Amino acid sequence: MQKYECTLCGYVYDPEKGDPDGGIAAGTAFEDIPDDWVCPLCGATKEDFKPVD
Repeated sequence: MQKYECTLCGYVYDPEKGDPDGGIAAGTAFEDIPDDWVCPLCGATKEDFKPVD
């Protein structure tokens, strides 16, 4: 699965780990995260994330 990086703080969302503290279960693709989810480190929106190669 594709990882995504926050362009503001560098946090990497890894779908294999999810974001348990944010209510996102492991195995959840970035595209399937609710639009109101924010970066757990800096509060950036999904629009501030880019795919990691």
